[in-house]
Amino acid sequence: MKKIVLTTVALSMLLVGCNTAKTAHVSGDDLAVTNPIETALDLTKVVNDKVPVTINPGRFTTETVTYRLPRVVQGTYSVSDFGKYVDDFKAIDYNGNVLPSTKVDTNTWTITNASQLDKIEYYVNDTFDIESVGGIGGEQPFSPAGTNIEETNYVLNLHGFIGYFDSLKNAQYKLDVIAPSAFLRTSALQETGSTLSDDGQTITSTYFAPRYFDITDNPMFYGELDVEEFQVGDIKIVLSVYSPNKKYTASQLKAVMHKMMEAQKTYMGDINSTPRYDIYLYLSDGGETSPKGFGALEHHTSTVVVMPESMPEAALYESMIDVVSHEFFHIVTPLSVHSEDVHYFDYHSPSFSKHLWMYEGVTEYFATLFQVDQGLVTEADFYDKIMGKIQAAAAMDDTMSFTVMSENVLDEPYAGQYYNVYQKGALIGMSLDILLREESNGNRGILSLMKELSLKYGQNKPFEDDSLFDEITAMTYPSIGAFLNTHVAGTTPIDYNALFAKVGLEVVESKVKTNYIQNNGVFIFKPDMAKGTIAFSEAVKNNSFWTENGVLPGDVIKTIDGEEVTLATAQSVLSKAFVWQPGTDVDVRLDRNGKEVVVKTTLTQSYTTGEGLKEMPNATQAQKDLRQAWLKG
Repeated sequence: MKKIVLTTVALSMLLVGCNTAKTAHVSGDDLAVTNPIETALDLTKVVNDKVPVTINPGRFTTETVTYRLPRVVQGTYSVSDFGKYVDDFKAIDYNGNVLPSTKVDTNTWTITNASQLDKIEYYVNDTFDIESVGGIGGEQPFSPAGTNIEETNYVLNLHGFIGYFDSLKNAQYKLDVIAPSAFLRTSALQETGSTLSDDGQTITSTYFAPRYFDITDNPMFYGELDVEEFQVGDIKIVLSVYSPNKKYTASQLKAVMHKMMEAQKTYMGDINSTPRYDIYLYLSDGGETSPKGFGALEHHTSTVVVMPESMPEAALYESMIDVVSHEFFHIVTPLSVHSEDVHYFDYHSPSFSKHLWMYEGVTEYFATLFQVDQGLVTEADFYDKIMGKIQAAAAMDDTMSFTVMSENVLDEPYAGQYYNVYQKGALIGMSLDILLREESNGNRGILSLMKELSLKYGQNKPFEDDSLFDEITAMTYPSIGAFLNTHVAGTTPIDYNALFAKVGLEVVESKVKTNYIQNNGVFIFKPDMAKGTIAFSEAVKNNSFWTENGVLPGDVIKTIDGEEVTLATAQSVLSKAFVWQPGTDVDVRLDRNGKEVVVKTTLTQSYTTGEGLKEMPNATQAQKDLRQAWLKG
């Protein structure tokens, strides 16, 4: 999973059936099943923005069964409670009568007289609408893990529609999706057939899933889509785009994605776990019922991405490179290297692995490193990203054990530190990379280690959580084990200066690029909770763009490009400012002690003073060689 932190974390911190009987299911844990559980979503019969769902499990021999929607889904590290979005739940017997059922908790129903159960019927609300208006209460799913139901688009993250029976987690599933025949549809789930209605208005697509995991692991897009395909080595990439105002097309993004994924494939070499990979991009128009959580969620063979449609072209391309490369690298970990907690995931009461530093951190590091390795960015750009992560990590708890945080990521104080998996987690990957290069005279790095772990384990063989550090140490060097136990399991902060010195680099004070709402990761605003306003803070003095345009600390932001800025609107409006690019015309109205101040101009690159990485003036050839091995493999 990769979140665009501005909207999902940082700003929030700133602003505080048929009646035929089938082979019987017997009691016991996931015993063999002759026939699949038959499920259906009917997109042609949406009522009040809700999709009807039918679940036909076949005949049970037990008198009580339990049916659940996921509380937590893989790849996310927060509670989603998809049962909240289910309405009018009914268990129907073979005579068409309603059987007794009890909602045990938010996501769980028990059904009595289950030997008479023919099917379950219910309606599902989408999460995009509810996320946007703050309905239902509690946490809402991160948008790329959520669902959308509208006339022109359906985001079918199937874990939001289809549940599982406790006793049949490994049962096969047959899924029918009924939709208007004019809709385009894409999914990596195996399609076994389709049937056009007699009047040609609807089409029923039939899919097969070997087990419930495959239901949750294969999202779908239906509706007015734009779809492009291209080949990356022996992997077919399917890019599906929904742009409500037709601002962007799949063909526009195809060249950017193709170039980036070709570079990724070259960087990864012989790591290849899928013949097809799907990218689903939903572009949010910022409306009242549009999603606000931007980023992506990985699956084994696909990723769902949600981005603002208002993003300038260059900013969208840059963000897509960052988030999609991150998700695609997940085919290394946790998809090919993972623990038992991941492999035997419990959607209701999950236990979490100690190794988020690897699943998310190393993945994020790969997504950053490969760009300089393959010449997509300069070394200076790469250094800036690394320094940004160091500064962001410094704002978190740098003495918290990463393994303890990972194991307890749903609970405070650990949940509030999750953002650090993309910062310090990536820096842990970088540290291991440099140490491995040093120990091996430049011949081994973090990528080669992950390849070795992939060969030892792979998709179908999990490792034991508590033994991973010992195994990595045995596969590498004692210094690697010491680092992991001291800085990852332990509470000692990493000395990045010592690591950079190994590759002939040093941290120096310098002028660095920044954006228009932050100075090198630090916000330049000070909200007034009592007045409901957002003003510039003292930090604005060190932001070259605003200073050159006469902005002072205490200036209250009234409007940006005509949109009013309040505590209620700040997340949406400032999100757009976050992706401003030089050359864009802007119109900002400020209030300075009752007097209007207008900044109406064309953006220039903004700079601030910060720490940057530079080559040591006396760097040795050995240090330079080690740096070359680190950056260019």
